[in-house]
This record gives sequence, structure tokens and C-alpha cells, in this order.
Amino acid sequence: MKKKPDFIIIGAMKSATSTLHEQLSLQEGIFMTNPKEPNYFSDDDQYAKGPDWYETLFSEAEDVDLCGESSTHYTKLPDYPLTVGRMVKRLQSPKLIYVLRHPVDRLVSHYMHQWSQNIMRCDINEAIDQYEELTAYSCYAKQFAPYIKQFGCENILLVCNEAIRDSPQIQLQRVADFIGYKGVVTWKNDLASQNVSGERIRAFNGYKWLVDSKMMTILRRALVPQWIRNRVKRQLTMQKRPEIDATHLEKLITLFNADLASLGGEVGIALSCDNYKQVVTHQDLNWVPKSRSK
Repeated sequence: MKKKPDFIIIGAMKSATSTLHEQLSLQEGIFMTNPKEPNYFSDDDQYAKGPDWYETLFSEAEDVDLCGESSTHYTKLPDYPLTVGRMVKRLQSPKLIYVLRHPVDRLVSHYMHQWSQNIMRCDINEAIDQYEELTAYSCYAKQFAPYIKQFGCENILLVCNEAIRDSPQIQLQRVADFIGYKGVVTWKNDLASQNVSGERIRAFNGYKWLVDSKMMTILRRALVPQWIRNRVKRQLTMQKRPEIDATHLEKLITLFNADLASLGGEVGIALSCDNYKQVVTHQDLNWVPKSRSK
């Protein structure tokens, strides 16, 4: 019998999805895909590979394993509008895990990532005006609304980045309980952080050859003086965390507060940018019991 995922981490980008993926992969009886983000249901070129290709991602799993994948493109509206419809056609009742982060912090980390990839070359305030994705991906209620409509709240678990940092073992157990894992889960504290935005060296043409190449690293250290290497690195490195100016921050707070209020209505908790971190580190976001949306 061909395997399909039992659960999917659907986002959000820059909210510790990579860390959660890695932690789950280390638990006996849980199989996570490699690559981490197949983006099968979101990206047209990936979806065109067909269901057989997608199912091969899980071919090395044991019959008793719970299988999962993590693709943050699945909660990147309006950029990937066909995702949920495609998922409905292939999966019956997948367990979906959505990792949230304070919306402003997520936006800043998102910008830093895109800056390091040489995609966003302007100041963060200009980027907020130019790139809708920065704000859209932080509007969590809007992102998961189509999933609630199609799969119901009972198939979606909300986990918060801040709660993972504060009580990782407890949050890992929540995920395990949600996906139906019967074994004992253990958070690996010695695991290096995954996909960290602090890696702020800006990419450039030839980056992989000049920087990632082991041979070039040896030659560079042998032939180029340290002071020259340090100067070049400074020029390619984000020297300080980007600062959002007061005007843009006020607009962001207004936008995100409206979305958090909507999310708060779903979980029965008053949420805003001001109280978000305090709330999510002291209580889990669980859906208010109600009939499935139609």
C-alpha cells in the first residue's frame, strides 16, 4: 500500500518549523521527509511531478511509522492559492500543524532571510511597502481559514514558537498526542538550531563555489589575510537587526491586531500584539469547541 503523510507542518515561515521537523525526525517511529520542504501541493512544478513522485518521499518509512513533511509554502497566501484544493484531492483527513510566532518578529526574520538571499535589497521599511508577503504570511487567521473550511479545526494544531522556546518538551508532547504517536518523545536539547536568520551573510553569484566549497575555504584561509577576509565579510553581513520605523510599526500593529483578534475568537482568548507573547507562553491555543465549518 502506498504511503501518504499522516501529518504535515504547514507553516509559518521563520517560526521554528525546521526545528520541529528535525526534532520529530529523531523520534523512533516517526518518519520525516528529506528534503524537509517538498512543497508538493503548493508549487506548480512540484505538483506536476505527480502523486507517485510525492509518495516516493515516504518510501523508506517502515510500515508502522507515522509519516510527515513540512512545507511552509502551504501557508503563503496569496502566492500559492491552489494548495488546499490540491490537498483535498489527495488526502482525506491529514493532521495539520501550524507553528505561529509573534507576527512582527516573524516579519523581521522573514525580511532578514530574504535579504540574505539577495531577494530583498532595500531597507526593511521600503520592503514592507513593496513586498506583500512580509505582512500576508504573518496574518495567521487568514492563512489557516481555508484549512478550517476544508478539514475542520479538529485536524489543525496551533503551536507557538515562543512556547517551543519556553517549554520544548511539553510542546513536542502536544504534537505527538495530536498526530497519534504512542511512543515516548524526547526533545533533544543538544540539537543545533535549524534555519536560523542570524546567518546574515548576503548571497551573491558564485557564493556556493567560493564560500560553501571545502576546497575554496582551505585556499581562502591559506592565501587571503584574515583582515581582508574580515573586511569582506563585514560588507556582506547585516550588521544589526533591522528596525521598523514608528509609522510602519503603527500600521503593522493595526493590521496584525485585527488578524489576532480573529484568531483569538477561534481559540477563546483575547489576543493582540501587546499580549501575544505573555499569553502563548502561559497557555496553549486550543480551538473553542463548535460544529465544523461548512
